[in-house]
Amino acid sequence: MSHAPVVTPVVVTAVFRPLPGRREDARAAIEGALPGVHAEEGCLLYALHDAADGTLVLLEKWESQELLDAHSAGEAVERLGRAIDGLLAEPPAVVTMTALPAGDPDKGRL
Repeated sequence: MSHAPVVTPVVVTAVFRPLPGRREDARAAIEGALPGVHAEEGCLLYALHDAADGTLVLLEKWESQELLDAHSAGEAVERLGRAIDGLLAEPPAVVTMTALPAGDPDKGRL
């Protein structure tokens, strides 16, 4: 009997540090990318958040590493890169993670 491979969702944080005076422009650029990314295969979550230190943080969840890789090499990311060009103090800090579920199964992972 053959079993389908187990696909593990992937969570990503992308932290954007806007240049002084460019925060709202950076926010608008990132928000402009949301509908296109939301329509991509495998996108479970792609949500922009405001951090207290003035950074903008995207929280992402993808069905699999393969679908995240397709997103990362896709047109939406390329468009976002062009849109934020010149608005950030440094390149976005991106961290890719897999869950280590613990405790309540509904609260112990994204």
